[in-house]
Amino acid sequence: MEWSRLLCPERIRRVKSNHGSNDLRTEFEKDYHRIIGSASFRRLQDKTQVFPLDKSDFIRTRLTHSLEVASFAKSLGQNISQKILKEIKDPGFAPENQNDVCDILECAGLLHDIGNPPFGHFGETVIREWFRNNMGRMTFKGMALTEYLTPQMLNDFYHFEGNTQALRLVTKLHYLIDEHGMNLTMGLLGTIIKYPGSSLKIDKSSGDIHTKKMGYYYAEETVFEEIQRTLGTNGRRHPLAFVLEAADDIAYKTADVEDAFKKGCLTFEQLLFELKQGGRGEPEDGEYFELIRLLEKRYAQAKERGMTRPDMNAVQNWIVTVQGRLISCATNTFVRHYDEIMNGQFTKELISEGYEAKLAYVLGDIAYQYAFITVPIYKLEIAAETTLNFLLERFVGAAILYDTQEYKTDVQKKMMALVSDNYKAIYKIYSEGKSEEEKLYLRLLLVTDSICGMTDSYAKRLYQELSGIL
Repeated sequence: MEWSRLLCPERIRRVKSNHGSNDLRTEFEKDYHRIIGSASFRRLQDKTQVFPLDKSDFIRTRLTHSLEVASFAKSLGQNISQKILKEIKDPGFAPENQNDVCDILECAGLLHDIGNPPFGHFGETVIREWFRNNMGRMTFKGMALTEYLTPQMLNDFYHFEGNTQALRLVTKLHYLIDEHGMNLTMGLLGTIIKYPGSSLKIDKSSGDIHTKKMGYYYAEETVFEEIQRTLGTNGRRHPLAFVLEAADDIAYKTADVEDAFKKGCLTFEQLLFELKQGGRGEPEDGEYFELIRLLEKRYAQAKERGMTRPDMNAVQNWIVTVQGRLISCATNTFVRHYDEIMNGQFTKELISEGYEAKLAYVLGDIAYQYAFITVPIYKLEIAAETTLNFLLERFVGAAILYDTQEYKTDVQKKMMALVSDNYKAIYKIYSEGKSEEEKLYLRLLLVTDSICGMTDSYAKRLYQELSGIL
């Protein structure tokens, strides 16, 4: 792969050149303004990161998480670009490419969760499970949907993915000017495709990061192929997708622990205990245990200063240090495996080597134990499942019959009236001339599009209103 193609500033719909105008922004800087000015980005302020419908000002939402990922991604872009220029000395990477890399990664960080449904990753799980459990019993023209749709169409719903939805959102659903969505640059679109394969190519047991999840729906196959062709990736992962993934990992693995601590789900003593337990096998005089001693030192210093919450001060300060270590780890891994990454042969995450890999794993495990599998979260997730299952049942039942001559009840007609006019306009454009099964598939996507466009509060309110809960 070549950087001259990977950093392509062209868009799917070509736009007029600004040559001679007063707009001095690069195409990637324009992407940034398109993203932060969008309603989809604003909705992230009311979407769950870990704690659904939390009323605290301190707990992260999808919006604050995305801002953090964008910041880490940009920092990684700066570090890696300098390493390429000064150490690797790849003649295909010019000094001016650094700014483009940083701008693309910053934008990718803002976008990486923009397609996620309400109620966090649990929302994705509920949607997947609903389709797996119900597609066989729902019918169209006397046939079960499992018989009517192709295997890839079915798998798109069985393996529903927020990352995949992000590509669909920015290339189509953000219907501001036309059917090309935000019409972002090819270099940015390539970066947000973390898994360059369809739902038929998922193989979580392969050990290859490329096949862990799907990267595009059948509906976006043409768009995906155009992006791949333009960038020269040809089924391989864009190198900057590794960097985006690392930024996301750094953000959530550290933030989830911090949020769990602030919520009172995790004490200072529990954090220390779990870190030490997780470090078994690491040398006592090594960098892993040196970080644990640093946490204890931060706590002692905060106590000496007479701080009201020395434990919280210590954890917050320590998290910043950990983030710096993980950034260095991701940078160094990218450099060590540069040729493999550029050839599309690297199969792991950037934070997969050294003591930092152990630390990242332990932090993730601590967050899971003390935040994700707690009674308050269980209660909220059960409520979220009830909400999403209700909405899916109603919307899917109506969408199956939408835009057909089949009989529809008044309630089914009214349910489709609740779907965004923009989404329905996109359906009309892309269903034109398609086969009956493709049209049905696109109508089902109308449902996931609608639900992914909802905030946590809106989904909860709509469920209550449609259930007669006043």
